[in-house]
Amino acid sequence: MKLGVNIINRGGLSKPEYMVRFALKAEELGFQSLTISDHIVIPKEMPDNYPYHPEGKFSWEAARDYYEPLSTLMFLAGKTTDIRLGISILVISYRNPITTAKMLSTIDSLSGGRIFVGVGTGWWEDEFNALGIGNHFSERGARTDEYINIFRNLWTEENPEFNGRFYSYSNLEFSPKPAQKKGIPIWIGGHTRRALRRTAELGDAWHPIGLRPPVSLAPEELGRCSEELYSIAHERGRDPGSIQIAFRAPVVFSNTKRAILTGNSKQIIEDINSYAQVGVDHLTIDFVVSDFKSLMDNLKRVGKEVMPHLN
Repeated sequence: MKLGVNIINRGGLSKPEYMVRFALKAEELGFQSLTISDHIVIPKEMPDNYPYHPEGKFSWEAARDYYEPLSTLMFLAGKTTDIRLGISILVISYRNPITTAKMLSTIDSLSGGRIFVGVGTGWWEDEFNALGIGNHFSERGARTDEYINIFRNLWTEENPEFNGRFYSYSNLEFSPKPAQKKGIPIWIGGHTRRALRRTAELGDAWHPIGLRPPVSLAPEELGRCSEELYSIAHERGRDPGSIQIAFRAPVVFSNTKRAILTGNSKQIIEDINSYAQVGVDHLTIDFVVSDFKSLMDNLKRVGKEVMPHLN
């Protein structure tokens, strides 16, 4: 089981000096990856359909100072040396796919091949509208599939050509290529059957977010979804063993409250091992804290009390 952590790139804990200290400590402790999330603008008329809150709520006040992930990825690549860096997740239909492919390829080349990218379709129609691409919202699934294919084409083909529904190109030079010869790994976000289908067809890993009501994905449930993913991959003629499971969820240390990935260190170790038993290869951890000291204390506890004892 590989462990990663999600850096806080919005709100009061997103100060550059905080992000650097967090990233360097995560690298020192031996975490395998560091991820950041994506929004470009936050409409102040808040929706009631946020998929990771029991009442669908999302606070724009808590999303002030939301650092753009591609720029932040480059910043963190320049501050670290070994830890892998990714986005969890990038709403790729927000951006021109050729420009995005170029930015990711550039970062991977300059960082020595340390980049991966989680991608998703997006859920917030108001943000699409604010970006002037409201017509993309109803097409976001088809655009996501096409943009992934564009990424792979540009990253791996010496003379890339593409003829799609939304973009076409030929006779162009795209370089530098990523340092990773097979291209940058793509993790597919989401927990729906459509996300499983997209992973089976186009992804290197399935990257759902769980334990954030109403989405649960406790070990048994995630295991059933993984089996469905492998079945779809087999139907598509793909080796299921080539697809990783990269789960993301909060870890909460508590001496009084017990839930999945909530409890003392021993209990959290047991829960992580339960996820490993149902096929999870990589766990990305969120810390739900309100101050920087607590954030760093939680990071150190996982690195020193949990990580050395995982199966």
